[in-house]
Amino acid sequence: MLFEIKDESWMAEALAEARRAADEGEVPIGAVVVFDGRVVGRGRNARERLNDPTAHAEIHALQEAARSLGRWRLTGATIYATLEPCPMCAGALVNARIDRLVYAVPDPKAGAAGTLFEIPTDPRLNHRVEITTGILAQECSDLLKEFFRSRRK
Repeated sequence: MLFEIKDESWMAEALAEARRAADEGEVPIGAVVVFDGRVVGRGRNARERLNDPTAHAEIHALQEAARSLGRWRLTGATIYATLEPCPMCAGALVNARIDRLVYAVPDPKAGAAGTLFEIPTDPRLNHRVEITTGILAQECSDLLKEFFRSRRK
């Protein structure tokens, strides 16, 4: 129970990043990396703003966490993402040695952490990431749906 309350609190931080992305005209996806009870990395989608296909929320959060901790191995850290990571981001989580991934909603078109692929838990890789899903799913889903609804108008 306490674990779930903390997960909701940290996911709310990721959701705030997703809202910032939406305000910037980006697909509203946000992520935060938590280590020792504090946020050490934040990220939000910035592909349009930066004209960079790799400017995903998770990548930015991992980069900031690595700078903050002074190491690329992010063992002991948990990443919270509002949407299931794509193959690129799921691979980055494995390469960064993240302990745990918590995401809100699955991505039926590109999800690589249980939907289309299972990169973080693939036993053939050198590291596995524990996964928790569904935290603040309704809020994150509503934000994505509203963003795309407004784009279609």
